[in-house]
Amino acid sequence: MTDTTHPFSALGPDCVLDALDSVGLFGDGRLLALNSYENRVYQAGREEGGPVVVKFYRPQRWTDAAILEEHAFVAELAEREIPVVPALTVDGRTLHEFAGFRFAVFPSRGGRAPELGDPATLEWIGRFIGRIHAVGALAPYRERPALTIETFGYEPRNYLLANGFIPTELAPAWTSVVDQALEGVARCFERAGSQPTLRLHGDCHAGNVLWTPDGPHFVDFDDSRTGPAVQDLWMLLSGERADMVRQMADILAGYEDFADFDPRQLYLVEALRTLRLIHYSAWLAMRWDDPAFPVAFPWFNTQRYWQDRILELREQVALMDEPPLWPV
Repeated sequence: MTDTTHPFSALGPDCVLDALDSVGLFGDGRLLALNSYENRVYQAGREEGGPVVVKFYRPQRWTDAAILEEHAFVAELAEREIPVVPALTVDGRTLHEFAGFRFAVFPSRGGRAPELGDPATLEWIGRFIGRIHAVGALAPYRERPALTIETFGYEPRNYLLANGFIPTELAPAWTSVVDQALEGVARCFERAGSQPTLRLHGDCHAGNVLWTPDGPHFVDFDDSRTGPAVQDLWMLLSGERADMVRQMADILAGYEDFADFDPRQLYLVEALRTLRLIHYSAWLAMRWDDPAFPVAFPWFNTQRYWQDRILELREQVALMDEPPLWPV
């Protein structure tokens, strides 16, 4: 009997292979589950041709139109010879359905983690992000959401409180600090002034940038949405403040070869980091009925977890009042 509460429980190896067969890409039985919790992603060997990556989309997360809009954006980038991995078109379609699951198939592309401590690597990545954004600015998303204080701040906050995830004894402290943090985010956006938004990668951390001898390529546009350009830059930063200043300067040295960058957006770096932290807690909470999540994130929703989040947000409140990461 299928567990309708956890639809991915019905997605076994046979179902994955049958889904491939249904679009004429016959698997040879070799399957490797790849690291993904939001969706289910497998590398599959084929009877003919090289391996492919099959992504099964989490039910009810995106509409078909939103998925196809992301596919179209990535295809648009690929047409301009930007190193991305577009979904394969099979029988005129990139989005398919089998046994109640929506899925897409991608060519398998390897690579290693980029060396983000190398200025030349950061500049190279920056050039390609600039090219992605030059295309992203040409037309808006109409189906996919925007990254805003509301969608990444207040909505996650309200969900966590309404569904009882914050321990009763910590709720006053957490609510107070998250509200202070959101006020700080609003001040950062005010300092940045009116900024254009564009189609973004949306989740451009080092794990979604794979390096080959030919340079970087960008994978997993599943979180692509509308937002300010700096959203695709700040997740590549790490270390102490001086380190991040240098890294941002290296990224922008490449980025500005292809796209303009208003330095006032640097006021948003810590604000966007704060929103991501709040959103991440709510993302875990919203997925907690998926059996894969308690296994993968056993530390979530413990007393210690929420105590650490309170301290983390207090640090962010202070960081948002510091000067931005002006490149020197």
